[in-house]
Amino acid sequence: MARRPRPKNESLIKLFLDMLAAERGASANTLDAYRRDLADFSADLGKAGDSIAAADSDALRAHLGRLGKRGLAPASVARRLSAIRQLYRFLYSEGHRGDDPAAAIEGPKRGRSLPKVLSVKQVDDLLAQARGGLQAEAKSERLRAARLNCLLEVLYATGLRVSELVALPEAAARRDQRMLVVRGKGGRERMVPLNDQARRTMTDYLALRTEAKLDKSKWLFPSFGESGHLSRQHFARELKALAAGAGLKPAQVSPHVLRHAFASHLLQNGADLRVVQTLLGHADISTTQIYTHVLEERLKSLVRDLHPLAEE
Repeated sequence: MARRPRPKNESLIKLFLDMLAAERGASANTLDAYRRDLADFSADLGKAGDSIAAADSDALRAHLGRLGKRGLAPASVARRLSAIRQLYRFLYSEGHRGDDPAAAIEGPKRGRSLPKVLSVKQVDDLLAQARGGLQAEAKSERLRAARLNCLLEVLYATGLRVSELVALPEAAARRDQRMLVVRGKGGRERMVPLNDQARRTMTDYLALRTEAKLDKSKWLFPSFGESGHLSRQHFARELKALAAGAGLKPAQVSPHVLRHAFASHLLQNGADLRVVQTLLGHADISTTQIYTHVLEERLKSLVRDLHPLAEE
């Protein structure tokens, strides 16, 4: 009796990605990340004469070893292994494999790095540089500066993920309210407060957009790209140029670094870790605990300044 041919790598990966989208509500960005990592895994197995359907634990270990030789950091290798584990767990549960070759594989040892954080002064310098661009004479330059200023003000005021920020609807700036409703990872919704400065900046930017007859888009930050709104990469490039103008190292500044600054500055000023977890949209408190170094410094300061037996 002829053996049934094994499914191709591409079809198994597609089945897995379809499950992530349908059952877990994975975002387009998450799906793209899994697709890239698993396509690289598939190609590497193919070069070694193996396949996803046939690979054993030794083949997976060899793949991880080759990733290390290619210079990938332990954190990147760990992320790849996570994708591979989830793929094989799915294939086993759906009967496409009779075993799970990834179950017994240990990830690389890695320390959890502290997030890059800007000081309050550095953020102030960035904001001042962004506001300076609003004085441009040409309307097109002034509109571009207003968009960047609005992106920066809202990001630092809310701590949104960059994907959440660039995909804000135009209606977010038209409502006279103090809260944004944001749809984050896994389709989870959360409410994020807006301060007065961010609200004013959004209103001023929208007025310039209307004046330039660009108010027909449903997005707050429209673009001519496929998504219809400004891309994450475009904003990141503009932010690095702004950092250079403010006298900061461009490599030190990114949208995610400003998200870290939002969280760290809140904690430095007494915010509760659970509140920061909610504002950032973290499903698990362990993700937010990366900021415990900020809490530790604040607690040390409190004990040093307030304990009756502290040294004078």
